[in-house]
Amino acid sequence: MQTGQTGKPPVWAVVGATASGKTALGIALAQRYGGEVVSADSMQIYKGLDIATAKPTVEEMCGIPHHLISVLPPDQPCSVASYVEMARAVIEDIHSRGKLPIVVGGTGLYVDSLLEHIQFPDIPSTPDVRERLQAEAIQLGNATLLERLRTVDSETAARLHENNLRRIIRALEVYEATGIPLSEHDRRSRMQPAPWDVIRIGIGFRERERQRERIRLRVEQMVAMGLLDEVRAEYASGMRRATAASAIGYKELIPWLEHELPLNVCLETVVRETCRYAKRQGTWFRRNAGIQWIYRDEICENEKILSEAQKIVEKT
Repeated sequence: MQTGQTGKPPVWAVVGATASGKTALGIALAQRYGGEVVSADSMQIYKGLDIATAKPTVEEMCGIPHHLISVLPPDQPCSVASYVEMARAVIEDIHSRGKLPIVVGGTGLYVDSLLEHIQFPDIPSTPDVRERLQAEAIQLGNATLLERLRTVDSETAARLHENNLRRIIRALEVYEATGIPLSEHDRRSRMQPAPWDVIRIGIGFRERERQRERIRLRVEQMVAMGLLDEVRAEYASGMRRATAASAIGYKELIPWLEHELPLNVCLETVVRETCRYAKRQGTWFRRNAGIQWIYRDEICENEKILSEAQKIVEKT
């Protein structure tokens, strides 16, 4: 394994929205350059729901080692700090064996926190504050808590949707505990440079409709692979109470399992929610000027996408 232009060990990343083809490109690059894949997906990290979270199959992995997939029980929360700690250890191990770590995933917060070498402040959780805020959210609504956050930390509030209650509460909790906005903690945490030479490759779409077509096709393929049986089994096991139950492709099918809505309506909801998620992913990654993009609706074949990716890494 060669060092990058800065003399630091290299880490590559393949990012983009769901159904863009990140997995296939990451594996192809690993085959070509002697790499191993480090997943950066907040749902694939959990055991179970293999189809719903689009985990690569053994055949798709092509013998390439994959890390941080199916490593946590579904009821165990995984903070960004926890993910980064695990991923740093994995990258160190991959480098120690002379291999190339290739981070592959669409969870932007995981990717950026890892590659930008963010140092997480040791601000312990305060259960009494958290419980009070959760009760207020039930009574007053998530939007009220987000507005409260906006008054003390507008920067963090601008990055969050009102449905992301867990992160809203954490930001308010940090402010109450320290008197310092979470965004300021974030700024201070970015002062130490990353120890790696990082190359970021993005796979995107210029035409939203082409992306929607791929998402619809993916949902159809998931159903053919056994998605309904997987969801039924996980539901019966009590998965509906687990952290991982927020995965798109699972929660949207619960009304079908409970005989409240027909299957076709629930599957259409899966497509719609996946498209919305893909839009949020695209918005997140487009803000990063360091990502070099390949557009799938202009270059459809995987071999040509690999060729473009090779041009990127060989000129960087």
